Amino acid sequence: MPTFANTLNPTPFGFFDNDGAFITEADAIVTYVKRKLGDDILSVELTKKQIWACLEESLLEYGSVVNTYQAQSQMMDLMGFPTGSSLSGSTNVGPNSYEQMLPRGNFDFLDRLAEPYATEAGLGGSYNTTSGSIQLVKDQQDYDMYTDLKDTHGGILFESSSLNPLKTKMKVMEVYHFSPQAAYRFFDTTSAINYLNNEFSFESFTPETIFYVLPVFEDVLRAGQLNLSNRVRRSNYSYKIMGTKIRIFPMPTQADPKKLWIRVGFNQDPFNAAYKDKTKFGVSNLSNIPYGNLQFDRLNSIGRQWIRQYAYACSKEVLGLVRSKFGSVPIADAELSLNGDALITQGREEKADLKTSLKEILDKMTYTQLVTAEADKSDAMMRVLRNIPMPLGKTILMG
Repeated sequence: MPTFANTLNPTPFGFFDNDGAFITEADAIVTYVKRKLGDDILSVELTKKQIWACLEESLLEYGSVVNTYQAQSQMMDLMGFPTGSSLSGSTNVGPNSYEQMLPRGNFDFLDRLAEPYATEAGLGGSYNTTSGSIQLVKDQQDYDMYTDLKDTHGGILFESSSLNPLKTKMKVMEVYHFSPQAAYRFFDTTSAINYLNNEFSFESFTPETIFYVLPVFEDVLRAGQLNLSNRVRRSNYSYKIMGTKIRIFPMPTQADPKKLWIRVGFNQDPFNAAYKDKTKFGVSNLSNIPYGNLQFDRLNSIGRQWIRQYAYACSKEVLGLVRSKFGSVPIADAELSLNGDALITQGREEKADLKTSLKEILDKMTYTQLVTAEADKSDAMMRVLRNIPMPLGKTILMG
């Protein structure tokens, strides 16, 4: 009698033909399915290859559902990670991919989401900006940034900048137009009066000596505050941007005015950052996560039993399709009615029920749901512990 191991091309795809546990299961599933369908009483019109194909489909279906829910748990941590195209081999089976691994969490995806804000704030980000200058002219307030803004070589910045190959509109990031300021003395590190006037907390350790406590970040914040205050409140220099034009105040009056420097940015191409970013060719969605087919020999009893039941339901559907080709079979003095349509209906319903039950279980086992369940368990435990009597008001110690 032919077995799975000595049959040529026993399954359509051959993903598990070399898996020892799958080979053993394949021979047993034939007996299981045929007996469930009444083969000892009435012949079951299914070949071994048909049943083995149903078993392969069942394992593929189980792996697809499990991997999908695993992807929901890990998607943020896998974004930008190399895809499975060069990792999974020709058959994309377990040992060459990452469906069996528990990755460590990271904030790479959140960092990428935050990069545009850093770019807008001028604090890094993923896109470069550039600056140019406009030669101010006496008694002229209005200038066109697209024609008058020049680079260091005198070329029109809008045309010459390598950051603007598509010739998109410019975004003004900063205009260096403010009156020169003297270096204001905002802190005297030796004067206690400055600390007290600014209402900083202090602490005395001895009657003779007083130490004042001032965090360094207060210095940095106050320096920025004073600098911005000087530029906004004390300066009579200002500007107004209207379309491609910039109007500066006050009107230049010197015979040899200085240059006005402007920092600008251009179109932010999401596929071309300011640095060589290989992660843009990594995982981007569910379709290219490096997950392969589950290995049958690594599945526990829960998964194997689900696969057996799904293979049985699939075989029932196939048998129904076979029997539905004939409404009845003539026999001596009568006709034998076949139950093809009933088998098809039963098989499809059982398959749908199995997938629904599996998804309901996995819905409760994503990483987010596990954390939520653990938090609920902790809250419930705290409520129980509150009702435990404390002897004489003392804490119960265990050790």
